[in-house]
Amino acid sequence: MMTKPARLNHFLLTSIILFLIGVNAHAQSRKDALPNIIYIYADDLGYGELGCYGQQKIKTPNLDRLAQEGMRFTQHYTSMPVCAPARAMLMTGKHGGHSAIRGNLELGGFEDEEERGQKPLPAAEFTIAEMLKQKGYATALTGKWGLGMNGTEGSPNKQGFDYYYGYLDQKQAHNFYPSHLWENEKWDTLPQPWMNVHKKLDVTTATDADFDYFKGTSYAPAKMTEKALAFIERSKSGPFFLYMPYTIPHASLQAPDEYVKKYIGQFDEKPYYGEKGYASTKYPLSTYAAMITYLDDQVGIIMAKIKELGLDDNTIIMFSSDNGATFNGGVNAQFFNSVDGLRGMKMDVYEGGIREPFIARWPGKIKAGSVSDHVSVQYDLMATLAELTGQKLEKTDGISFLPELLGQKTRQQKHEFLYWEYPEKGGQIAIRMGDWKAVKTDLKQNPAAKWQLFNLKTDRNETTDVAAKHPELTKQFDAIVKREHSDPGVENWRFVEKVIETAKK
Repeated sequence: MMTKPARLNHFLLTSIILFLIGVNAHAQSRKDALPNIIYIYADDLGYGELGCYGQQKIKTPNLDRLAQEGMRFTQHYTSMPVCAPARAMLMTGKHGGHSAIRGNLELGGFEDEEERGQKPLPAAEFTIAEMLKQKGYATALTGKWGLGMNGTEGSPNKQGFDYYYGYLDQKQAHNFYPSHLWENEKWDTLPQPWMNVHKKLDVTTATDADFDYFKGTSYAPAKMTEKALAFIERSKSGPFFLYMPYTIPHASLQAPDEYVKKYIGQFDEKPYYGEKGYASTKYPLSTYAAMITYLDDQVGIIMAKIKELGLDDNTIIMFSSDNGATFNGGVNAQFFNSVDGLRGMKMDVYEGGIREPFIARWPGKIKAGSVSDHVSVQYDLMATLAELTGQKLEKTDGISFLPELLGQKTRQQKHEFLYWEYPEKGGQIAIRMGDWKAVKTDLKQNPAAKWQLFNLKTDRNETTDVAAKHPELTKQFDAIVKREHSDPGVENWRFVEKVIETAKK
Protein backbone atom coordinates (compact mmCIF):
# COMPACT_ATOMS: atom_id res chain seq x y z
CA MET A 1 0.00 0.00 0.00
CA MET A 2 1.29 3.47 -1.04
CA THR A 3 2.26 5.92 1.66
CA LYS A 4 0.65 9.35 1.52
CA PRO A 5 3.82 11.05 0.17
CA ALA A 6 4.11 8.30 -2.46
CA ARG A 7 0.48 8.76 -3.50
CA LEU A 8 1.08 12.51 -3.76
CA ASN A 9 4.19 12.02 -5.89
CA HIS A 10 2.32 9.55 -8.10
CA PHE A 11 -0.55 12.01 -8.52
CA LEU A 12 1.84 14.85 -9.38
CA LEU A 13 3.76 12.71 -11.88
CA THR A 14 0.54 11.52 -13.53
CA SER A 15 -0.76 15.09 -13.72
CA ILE A 16 2.47 16.30 -15.35
CA ILE A 17 2.39 13.47 -17.89
CA LEU A 18 -1.26 14.13 -18.77
CA PHE A 19 -0.53 17.85 -19.05
CA LEU A 20 2.38 17.23 -21.41
CA ILE A 21 0.30 14.83 -23.48
CA GLY A 22 -2.44 17.47 -23.68
CA VAL A 23 0.01 20.19 -24.69
CA ASN A 24 1.52 17.95 -27.33
CA ALA A 25 -1.90 16.93 -28.63
CA HIS A 26 -2.97 20.57 -28.80
CA ALA A 27 0.24 21.52 -30.61
CA GLN A 28 -0.22 18.61 -33.01
CA SER A 29 -3.84 19.54 -33.67
CA ARG A 30 -2.77 23.13 -34.38
CA LYS A 31 -0.06 21.81 -36.68
CA ASP A 32 -2.45 19.53 -38.54
CA ALA A 33 -5.34 22.04 -38.59
CA LEU A 34 -6.54 23.24 -41.96
CA PRO A 35 -5.35 26.82 -42.46
CA ASN A 36 -7.64 29.81 -42.62
CA ILE A 37 -7.59 31.38 -46.09
CA ILE A 38 -8.03 35.08 -46.86
CA TYR A 39 -7.99 36.19 -50.50
CA ILE A 40 -8.02 39.98 -51.01
CA TYR A 41 -8.85 41.13 -54.54
CA ALA A 42 -8.33 44.69 -55.76
CA ASP A 43 -10.34 46.12 -58.65
CA ASP A 44 -8.45 47.61 -61.62
CA LEU A 45 -5.16 47.81 -59.68
CA GLY A 46 -2.22 47.91 -62.10
CA TYR A 47 0.91 45.78 -61.85
CA GLY A 48 3.03 48.76 -60.79
CA GLU A 49 0.79 50.47 -58.24
CA LEU A 50 2.26 49.03 -55.04
CA GLY A 51 5.50 50.13 -53.43
CA CYS A 52 6.81 46.55 -53.46
CA TYR A 53 6.29 46.54 -57.24
CA GLY A 54 8.16 49.80 -57.79
CA GLN A 55 5.49 52.45 -57.21
CA GLN A 56 7.06 55.79 -56.28
CA LYS A 57 4.11 58.13 -55.71
CA ILE A 58 1.51 56.09 -53.83
CA LYS A 59 2.16 54.82 -50.31
CA THR A 60 1.29 51.17 -49.59
CA PRO A 61 3.18 50.24 -46.39
CA ASN A 62 0.92 47.37 -45.34
CA LEU A 63 1.01 45.57 -48.67
CA ASP A 64 4.75 46.17 -48.80
CA ARG A 65 4.99 44.52 -45.38
CA LEU A 66 2.84 41.64 -46.61
CA ALA A 67 5.43 41.10 -49.35
CA GLN A 68 8.34 41.45 -46.90
CA GLU A 69 6.78 38.76 -44.72
CA GLY A 70 5.76 36.52 -47.62
CA MET A 71 6.28 35.84 -51.31
CA ARG A 72 5.89 38.30 -54.18
CA PHE A 73 5.18 36.93 -57.66
CA THR A 74 6.48 38.72 -60.77
CA GLN A 75 4.73 36.67 -63.49
CA HIS A 76 1.22 36.15 -62.17
CA TYR A 77 -1.79 36.73 -64.40
CA THR A 78 -5.49 37.38 -64.20
CA SER A 79 -7.68 34.96 -66.14
CA MET A 80 -9.33 37.82 -68.07
CA PRO A 81 -8.70 41.59 -68.41
CA VAL A 82 -12.12 42.70 -67.16
CA CYS A 83 -14.29 42.31 -64.04
CA ALA A 84 -16.99 39.62 -64.24
CA PRO A 85 -15.15 36.93 -66.25
CA ALA A 86 -11.96 37.39 -64.19
CA ARG A 87 -13.98 36.76 -61.03
CA ALA A 88 -15.82 33.79 -62.50
CA MET A 89 -12.58 32.12 -63.56
CA LEU A 90 -10.93 32.85 -60.22
CA MET A 91 -13.85 31.13 -58.50
CA THR A 92 -14.15 28.13 -60.86
CA GLY A 93 -10.58 27.37 -61.97
CA LYS A 94 -11.42 27.64 -65.68
CA HIS A 95 -9.78 29.67 -68.44
CA GLY A 96 -11.45 31.84 -71.08
CA GLY A 97 -12.12 28.96 -73.44
CA HIS A 98 -14.13 27.00 -70.88
CA SER A 99 -15.64 29.52 -68.46
CA ALA A 100 -19.40 29.98 -68.24
CA ILE A 101 -18.83 33.76 -67.93
CA ARG A 102 -16.54 35.34 -70.56
CA GLY A 103 -17.57 39.00 -70.60
CA ASN A 104 -19.49 41.68 -68.73
CA LEU A 105 -23.04 40.82 -69.78
CA GLU A 106 -25.10 43.60 -68.15
CA LEU A 107 -28.76 42.93 -67.39
CA GLY A 108 -29.96 46.23 -65.95
CA GLY A 109 -29.25 49.91 -65.44
CA PHE A 110 -27.61 52.16 -62.86
CA GLU A 111 -30.59 53.31 -60.82
CA ASP A 112 -31.73 51.33 -57.79
CA GLU A 113 -34.97 50.25 -59.41
CA GLU A 114 -33.04 49.02 -62.48
CA GLU A 115 -30.52 46.93 -60.54
CA ARG A 116 -30.35 43.48 -62.15
CA GLY A 117 -26.64 42.64 -62.08
CA GLN A 118 -24.72 40.65 -64.65
CA LYS A 119 -25.28 37.22 -66.19
CA PRO A 120 -25.52 34.80 -63.24
CA LEU A 121 -22.92 32.14 -62.70
CA PRO A 122 -24.80 28.90 -63.49
CA ALA A 123 -25.77 26.59 -60.65
CA ALA A 124 -23.85 23.77 -62.30
CA GLU A 125 -20.54 25.57 -61.78
CA PHE A 126 -18.39 24.34 -58.89
CA THR A 127 -16.74 27.16 -56.95
CA ILE A 128 -13.83 27.46 -54.54
CA ALA A 129 -16.31 28.20 -51.76
CA GLU A 130 -18.26 25.02 -52.48
CA MET A 131 -15.03 23.03 -52.57
CA LEU A 132 -13.83 24.37 -49.22
CA LYS A 133 -17.18 23.76 -47.56
CA GLN A 134 -16.59 20.07 -48.27
CA LYS A 135 -13.73 20.29 -45.75
CA GLY A 136 -15.74 22.11 -43.12
CA TYR A 137 -14.77 25.70 -43.94
CA ALA A 138 -16.96 28.62 -42.99
CA THR A 139 -17.12 30.78 -46.12
CA ALA A 140 -17.73 34.49 -46.62
CA LEU A 141 -17.59 37.15 -49.32
CA THR A 142 -17.21 40.85 -48.50
CA GLY A 143 -17.01 43.09 -51.54
CA LYS A 144 -18.06 43.02 -55.20
CA TRP A 145 -19.52 39.82 -56.63
CA GLY A 146 -20.72 40.64 -60.17
CA LEU A 147 -21.86 37.07 -60.92
CA GLY A 148 -25.58 37.23 -60.26
CA MET A 149 -28.17 39.00 -58.14
CA ASN A 150 -29.95 37.64 -55.10
CA GLY A 151 -32.79 35.33 -56.10
CA THR A 152 -30.83 34.00 -59.08
CA GLU A 153 -28.70 30.88 -59.38
CA GLY A 154 -25.66 33.15 -59.28
CA SER A 155 -26.32 34.51 -55.79
CA PRO A 156 -23.28 34.01 -53.53
CA ASN A 157 -25.46 32.08 -51.07
CA LYS A 158 -26.14 29.59 -53.86
CA GLN A 159 -22.48 29.40 -54.89
CA GLY A 160 -20.98 28.15 -51.64
CA PHE A 161 -20.85 31.27 -49.48
CA ASP A 162 -22.42 31.02 -46.03
CA TYR A 163 -22.35 34.80 -45.77
CA TYR A 164 -21.94 37.73 -48.12
CA TYR A 165 -21.96 41.50 -47.86
CA GLY A 166 -21.39 44.09 -50.55
CA TYR A 167 -22.27 44.85 -54.14
CA LEU A 168 -23.95 42.26 -56.32
CA ASP A 169 -24.19 44.55 -59.37
CA GLN A 170 -21.04 46.00 -60.94
CA LYS A 171 -22.91 49.09 -62.14
CA GLN A 172 -23.91 49.92 -58.57
CA ALA A 173 -20.23 49.50 -57.64
CA HIS A 174 -19.33 52.55 -59.75
CA ASN A 175 -20.47 54.56 -56.70
CA PHE A 176 -18.50 54.23 -53.45
CA TYR A 177 -21.30 55.95 -51.54
CA PRO A 178 -24.28 53.80 -52.56
CA SER A 179 -27.79 53.99 -51.15
CA HIS A 180 -27.52 50.33 -50.15
CA LEU A 181 -25.45 47.19 -50.14
CA TRP A 182 -26.61 43.57 -49.90
CA GLU A 183 -26.28 41.22 -46.94
CA ASN A 184 -27.35 37.61 -47.44
CA GLU A 185 -30.14 38.42 -49.92
CA LYS A 186 -31.32 41.43 -47.89
CA TRP A 187 -31.12 45.11 -48.81
CA ASP A 188 -28.97 47.03 -46.29
CA THR A 189 -29.92 50.72 -46.43
CA LEU A 190 -27.02 53.17 -46.03
CA PRO A 191 -27.42 56.78 -44.79
CA GLN A 192 -27.23 58.47 -48.20
CA PRO A 193 -29.49 58.75 -51.26
CA TRP A 194 -28.80 57.20 -54.65
CA MET A 195 -26.59 59.47 -56.74
CA ASN A 196 -25.89 59.63 -60.46
CA VAL A 197 -22.11 59.20 -60.46
CA HIS A 198 -21.99 59.57 -64.25
CA LYS A 199 -23.39 63.11 -64.17
CA LYS A 200 -20.98 65.49 -65.94
CA LEU A 201 -20.20 68.92 -64.52
CA ASP A 202 -20.02 72.14 -66.51
CA VAL A 203 -16.36 73.16 -66.66
CA THR A 204 -17.28 76.83 -66.73
CA THR A 205 -19.65 76.89 -63.76
CA ALA A 206 -18.68 73.98 -61.45
CA THR A 207 -18.32 74.93 -57.79
CA ASP A 208 -17.04 73.08 -54.72
CA ALA A 209 -20.67 72.24 -53.92
CA ASP A 210 -21.00 70.52 -57.31
CA PHE A 211 -18.00 68.35 -56.54
CA ASP A 212 -19.38 67.63 -53.07
CA TYR A 213 -22.44 66.04 -54.71
CA PHE A 214 -20.28 62.94 -55.21
CA LYS A 215 -19.46 62.58 -51.51
CA GLY A 216 -21.40 60.61 -48.92
CA THR A 217 -21.24 59.61 -45.28
CA SER A 218 -20.90 55.81 -45.45
CA TYR A 219 -17.96 54.60 -47.56
CA ALA A 220 -18.67 51.14 -48.98
CA PRO A 221 -15.13 49.72 -48.52
CA ALA A 222 -15.28 50.63 -44.81
CA LYS A 223 -18.48 48.61 -44.49
CA MET A 224 -16.80 45.69 -46.23
CA THR A 225 -13.94 45.73 -43.75
CA GLU A 226 -16.36 46.00 -40.83
CA LYS A 227 -18.28 42.92 -41.98
CA ALA A 228 -15.08 41.00 -42.70
CA LEU A 229 -13.77 41.64 -39.19
CA ALA A 230 -17.04 40.40 -37.70
CA PHE A 231 -16.85 37.22 -39.79
CA ILE A 232 -13.25 36.58 -38.68
CA GLU A 233 -14.24 37.08 -35.05
CA ARG A 234 -17.12 34.61 -35.15
CA SER A 235 -15.14 32.10 -37.25
CA LYS A 236 -11.87 32.28 -35.31
CA SER A 237 -12.06 28.64 -34.22
CA GLY A 238 -11.62 27.89 -37.93
CA PRO A 239 -11.16 26.90 -40.56
CA PHE A 240 -12.56 29.79 -42.60
CA PHE A 241 -12.33 31.11 -46.15
CA LEU A 242 -12.76 34.86 -46.57
CA TYR A 243 -12.92 36.28 -50.11
CA MET A 244 -12.52 40.07 -50.06
CA PRO A 245 -13.03 41.62 -53.52
CA TYR A 246 -12.76 45.33 -52.70
CA THR A 247 -13.92 47.84 -55.35
CA ILE A 248 -10.75 49.94 -55.07
CA PRO A 249 -9.29 51.57 -57.17
CA HIS A 250 -11.98 51.11 -59.86
CA ALA A 251 -13.57 54.42 -60.86
CA SER A 252 -15.45 56.43 -59.67
CA LEU A 253 -12.68 58.40 -58.02
CA GLN A 254 -14.13 58.71 -54.52
CA ALA A 255 -12.29 58.54 -51.20
CA PRO A 256 -12.73 59.91 -47.68
CA ASP A 257 -11.47 63.50 -47.43
CA GLU A 258 -8.89 62.64 -44.77
CA TYR A 259 -7.17 60.28 -47.22
CA VAL A 260 -7.32 62.71 -50.16
CA LYS A 261 -5.76 65.42 -47.98
CA LYS A 262 -2.69 63.22 -47.49
CA TYR A 263 -1.84 63.77 -51.17
CA ILE A 264 -3.20 67.23 -52.04
CA GLY A 265 -0.28 69.49 -52.95
CA GLN A 266 2.04 66.66 -53.98
CA PHE A 267 0.87 66.55 -57.61
CA ASP A 268 0.26 69.14 -60.32
CA GLU A 269 -3.37 68.33 -61.01
CA LYS A 270 -6.50 69.84 -62.48
CA PRO A 271 -10.13 69.00 -61.69
CA TYR A 272 -11.86 66.16 -63.49
CA TYR A 273 -15.37 67.08 -64.68
CA GLY A 274 -16.65 63.65 -65.67
CA GLU A 275 -15.88 63.96 -69.37
CA LYS A 276 -14.72 60.31 -69.56
CA GLY A 277 -17.48 58.94 -67.37
CA TYR A 278 -17.79 58.36 -63.62
CA ALA A 279 -17.81 60.89 -60.78
CA SER A 280 -16.15 64.28 -61.04
CA THR A 281 -13.48 65.18 -58.51
CA LYS A 282 -11.50 68.33 -57.82
CA TYR A 283 -8.33 66.35 -57.14
CA PRO A 284 -8.21 63.29 -59.44
CA LEU A 285 -4.56 62.35 -58.89
CA SER A 286 -4.76 62.78 -55.12
CA THR A 287 -8.04 60.87 -54.95
CA TYR A 288 -6.70 57.95 -56.95
CA ALA A 289 -3.62 57.71 -54.74
CA ALA A 290 -5.84 58.07 -51.67
CA MET A 291 -8.01 55.15 -52.76
CA ILE A 292 -5.04 52.81 -53.04
CA THR A 293 -3.65 53.95 -49.70
CA TYR A 294 -7.09 53.40 -48.18
CA LEU A 295 -7.13 49.86 -49.58
CA ASP A 296 -3.66 49.34 -48.15
CA ASP A 297 -4.91 50.40 -44.73
CA GLN A 298 -7.73 47.85 -44.93
CA VAL A 299 -5.16 45.13 -45.54
CA GLY A 300 -3.31 46.35 -42.46
CA ILE A 301 -6.51 46.20 -40.40
CA ILE A 302 -7.13 42.59 -41.45
CA MET A 303 -3.53 41.61 -40.70
CA ALA A 304 -3.79 43.19 -37.26
CA LYS A 305 -7.01 41.30 -36.51
CA ILE A 306 -5.45 37.97 -37.45
CA LYS A 307 -2.47 38.72 -35.22
CA GLU A 308 -4.69 39.85 -32.33
CA LEU A 309 -6.60 36.55 -32.44
CA GLY A 310 -3.39 34.50 -32.51
CA LEU A 311 -4.19 33.14 -35.97
CA ASP A 312 -1.07 34.34 -37.83
CA ASP A 313 0.67 30.97 -38.08
CA ASN A 314 -2.43 29.21 -39.34
CA THR A 315 -3.70 31.80 -41.82
CA ILE A 316 -2.60 32.29 -45.41
CA ILE A 317 -3.32 35.78 -46.75
CA MET A 318 -3.20 36.39 -50.49
CA PHE A 319 -3.57 39.60 -52.48
CA SER A 320 -4.06 40.27 -56.18
CA SER A 321 -6.13 42.32 -58.67
CA ASP A 322 -8.73 41.42 -61.28
CA ASN A 323 -7.10 43.23 -64.23
CA GLY A 324 -4.80 46.08 -65.18
CA ALA A 325 -5.30 49.77 -64.55
CA THR A 326 -8.17 51.55 -66.26
CA PHE A 327 -8.13 54.26 -68.92
CA ASN A 328 -11.20 56.33 -68.02
CA GLY A 329 -13.02 58.02 -65.15
CA GLY A 330 -10.26 60.57 -64.55
CA VAL A 331 -7.59 57.93 -63.88
CA ASN A 332 -4.12 58.84 -65.16
CA ALA A 333 -2.27 55.53 -65.36
CA GLN A 334 0.66 57.06 -67.23
CA PHE A 335 1.30 59.58 -64.45
CA PHE A 336 1.56 56.83 -61.85
CA ASN A 337 3.30 54.36 -64.20
CA SER A 338 0.47 52.07 -63.14
CA VAL A 339 1.43 49.09 -65.30
CA ASP A 340 5.19 49.49 -64.88
CA GLY A 341 5.81 50.15 -68.57
CA LEU A 342 3.93 47.07 -69.76
CA ARG A 343 1.91 47.33 -72.96
CA GLY A 344 -1.86 47.71 -72.69
CA MET A 345 -4.32 48.31 -69.88
CA LYS A 346 -7.67 47.01 -68.68
CA MET A 347 -9.56 45.23 -71.50
CA ASP A 348 -6.29 44.34 -73.28
CA VAL A 349 -4.73 40.88 -73.43
CA TYR A 350 -1.31 42.50 -73.66
CA GLU A 351 0.72 42.29 -70.44
CA GLY A 352 -0.51 45.57 -68.98
CA GLY A 353 -4.07 44.28 -68.99
CA ILE A 354 -3.43 40.85 -67.52
CA ARG A 355 -0.17 40.73 -65.52
CA GLU A 356 -1.05 41.36 -61.88
CA PRO A 357 0.60 41.80 -58.51
CA PHE A 358 0.29 38.68 -56.37
CA ILE A 359 1.48 38.38 -52.78
CA ALA A 360 1.06 35.45 -50.41
CA ARG A 361 1.95 35.37 -46.71
CA TRP A 362 1.87 32.38 -44.34
CA PRO A 363 4.35 32.69 -41.45
CA GLY A 364 6.49 29.61 -40.99
CA LYS A 365 5.36 28.13 -44.30
CA ILE A 366 6.10 30.75 -46.96
CA LYS A 367 9.63 32.15 -46.83
CA ALA A 368 9.63 35.81 -45.82
CA GLY A 369 10.94 38.26 -48.41
CA SER A 370 10.93 35.72 -51.22
CA VAL A 371 10.30 36.57 -54.86
CA SER A 372 8.96 34.10 -57.42
CA ASP A 373 9.10 34.26 -61.20
CA HIS A 374 6.92 31.15 -61.50
CA VAL A 375 4.43 31.68 -64.34
CA SER A 376 0.99 31.36 -62.76
CA VAL A 377 -2.57 32.53 -63.32
CA GLN A 378 -5.62 33.14 -61.19
CA TYR A 379 -7.41 30.08 -62.52
CA ASP A 380 -4.67 28.18 -60.65
CA LEU A 381 -6.06 29.27 -57.28
CA MET A 382 -8.71 26.56 -57.09
CA ALA A 383 -6.16 23.79 -57.76
CA THR A 384 -3.83 25.36 -55.20
CA LEU A 385 -6.48 25.42 -52.48
CA ALA A 386 -7.56 21.89 -53.39
CA GLU A 387 -4.02 20.64 -52.75
CA LEU A 388 -3.76 22.77 -49.62
CA THR A 389 -6.88 21.14 -48.17
CA GLY A 390 -6.20 17.61 -49.44
CA GLN A 391 -8.86 17.51 -52.15
CA LYS A 392 -8.83 16.25 -55.71
CA LEU A 393 -10.32 18.29 -58.53
CA GLU A 394 -11.91 16.43 -61.41
CA LYS A 395 -11.99 19.32 -63.87
CA THR A 396 -9.79 22.39 -63.84
CA ASP A 397 -7.54 24.32 -66.19
CA GLY A 398 -5.34 25.29 -63.27
CA ILE A 399 -2.17 23.87 -61.78
CA SER A 400 -1.51 24.15 -58.05
CA PHE A 401 1.25 26.61 -57.16
CA LEU A 402 1.37 25.39 -53.55
CA PRO A 403 4.81 23.78 -54.02
CA GLU A 404 6.15 27.16 -55.18
CA LEU A 405 4.67 28.87 -52.12
CA LEU A 406 6.25 26.28 -49.81
CA GLY A 407 9.65 26.46 -51.48
CA GLN A 408 9.36 22.99 -53.02
CA LYS A 409 10.48 24.03 -56.51
CA THR A 410 11.43 20.54 -57.63
CA ARG A 411 7.83 19.45 -57.10
CA GLN A 412 6.26 22.45 -58.86
CA GLN A 413 4.54 21.62 -62.14
CA LYS A 414 4.56 24.21 -64.91
CA HIS A 415 1.94 25.16 -67.46
CA GLU A 416 2.52 24.11 -71.04
CA PHE A 417 0.64 27.31 -71.90
CA LEU A 418 -1.75 29.91 -70.48
CA TYR A 419 -4.84 30.75 -72.52
CA TRP A 420 -7.01 33.88 -72.82
CA GLU A 421 -10.08 34.22 -75.00
CA TYR A 422 -11.76 37.59 -74.59
CA PRO A 423 -14.86 38.59 -76.61
CA GLU A 424 -14.84 42.32 -75.84
CA LYS A 425 -12.89 45.24 -77.33
CA GLY A 426 -13.13 43.67 -80.78
CA GLY A 427 -12.42 40.07 -79.78
CA GLN A 428 -8.95 39.02 -78.58
CA ILE A 429 -6.94 35.86 -77.98
CA ALA A 430 -3.63 35.45 -76.16
CA ILE A 431 -1.40 32.48 -75.39
CA ARG A 432 1.70 32.38 -73.24
CA MET A 433 3.93 29.40 -73.94
CA GLY A 434 7.25 29.50 -72.14
CA ASP A 435 8.75 32.91 -72.87
CA TRP A 436 6.61 33.28 -76.00
CA LYS A 437 3.51 35.46 -75.93
CA ALA A 438 1.14 35.27 -78.90
CA VAL A 439 -1.68 37.75 -79.39
CA LYS A 440 -4.53 38.26 -81.86
CA THR A 441 -6.77 41.35 -81.76
CA ASP A 442 -9.81 42.77 -83.63
CA LEU A 443 -10.96 39.26 -84.45
CA LYS A 444 -14.65 40.08 -84.79
CA GLN A 445 -13.84 42.38 -87.68
CA ASN A 446 -11.02 40.28 -89.04
CA PRO A 447 -11.12 36.58 -88.08
CA ALA A 448 -8.06 36.04 -90.29
CA ALA A 449 -5.90 38.46 -88.30
CA LYS A 450 -2.36 37.13 -87.93
CA TRP A 451 -0.59 36.26 -84.72
CA GLN A 452 1.58 38.88 -83.10
CA LEU A 453 4.51 37.25 -81.31
CA PHE A 454 6.70 38.57 -78.52
CA ASN A 455 9.60 37.11 -76.54
CA LEU A 456 8.85 38.19 -72.97
CA LYS A 457 12.32 37.21 -71.78
CA THR A 458 13.91 39.91 -73.91
CA ASP A 459 10.85 42.09 -74.58
CA ARG A 460 8.63 42.21 -71.49
CA ASN A 461 6.82 45.30 -72.81
CA GLU A 462 5.82 43.63 -76.10
CA THR A 463 7.35 46.26 -78.35
CA THR A 464 8.68 44.05 -81.15
CA ASP A 465 6.55 41.59 -83.10
CA VAL A 466 8.78 38.70 -84.21
CA ALA A 467 6.06 36.48 -85.69
CA ALA A 468 7.59 36.64 -89.17
CA LYS A 469 10.76 35.03 -87.83
CA HIS A 470 8.98 32.09 -86.22
CA PRO A 471 6.34 30.72 -88.61
CA GLU A 472 6.76 27.26 -87.04
CA LEU A 473 4.96 28.45 -83.90
CA THR A 474 1.78 29.51 -85.70
CA LYS A 475 0.44 25.96 -86.09
CA GLN A 476 1.04 25.29 -82.40
CA PHE A 477 -0.96 28.35 -81.38
CA ASP A 478 -3.76 27.53 -83.82
CA ALA A 479 -3.94 23.99 -82.42
CA ILE A 480 -4.19 25.31 -78.84
CA VAL A 481 -7.08 27.61 -79.78
CA LYS A 482 -8.95 24.81 -81.54
CA ARG A 483 -8.43 22.43 -78.62
CA GLU A 484 -9.19 24.87 -75.77
CA HIS A 485 -12.22 26.67 -77.18
CA SER A 486 -15.73 25.59 -76.29
CA ASP A 487 -19.02 27.24 -77.23
CA PRO A 488 -19.67 30.13 -74.80
CA GLY A 489 -23.45 29.86 -75.08
CA VAL A 490 -23.87 33.63 -75.59
CA GLU A 491 -24.05 35.02 -79.11
CA ASN A 492 -22.08 38.17 -78.30
CA TRP A 493 -19.24 36.02 -76.99
CA ARG A 494 -19.01 33.90 -80.16
CA PHE A 495 -16.08 34.96 -82.31
CA VAL A 496 -13.50 32.20 -82.04
CA GLU A 497 -15.43 29.79 -84.26
CA LYS A 498 -14.71 31.96 -87.31
CA VAL A 499 -11.09 32.32 -86.25
CA ILE A 500 -10.72 28.52 -86.12
CA GLU A 501 -12.48 28.10 -89.47
CA THR A 502 -10.25 30.72 -91.09
CA ALA A 503 -7.11 29.07 -89.73
CA LYS A 504 -7.99 25.84 -91.57
CA LYS A 505 -7.80 27.57 -94.97
